[in-house]
Amino acid sequence: MSGFVTAQRLVKPVLSTEPAEARRRVISLYKAWYRQIPVIVKHFDIPKSESQCKDKLREMFATHQDVKDLRVIDMLVIKGQMELKETVNVWKQKGHLMTYWHESREPKPKDFLSKFFNGSD
Repeated sequence: MSGFVTAQRLVKPVLSTEPAEARRRVISLYKAWYRQIPVIVKHFDIPKSESQCKDKLREMFATHQDVKDLRVIDMLVIKGQMELKETVNVWKQKGHLMTYWHESREPKPKDFLSKFFNGSD
């Protein structure tokens, strides 16, 4: 039975057709965010310095550095562009930007007494 044909699924690219193009898009997005940080800090009056915001930007991009699938990279770039547009056009509020630091979140209680005192269980 040598007549078997392996089925290959062709996936349509979202934006990029090769890794170099996806890399250019990511670097372009990073630079766009980097250029807007001084304006964002001044306009939103957030209690973070420009260097702290730049560190957070670097951290956010580093969380996805192991992604190799071009479609996933393109979707992340699209989402990053949407976030940037919402931030620059002031469609977000100060609280939305501060959620990137997660300082207001408390860890969920794990043991019974903590859950009981918290009123969650």
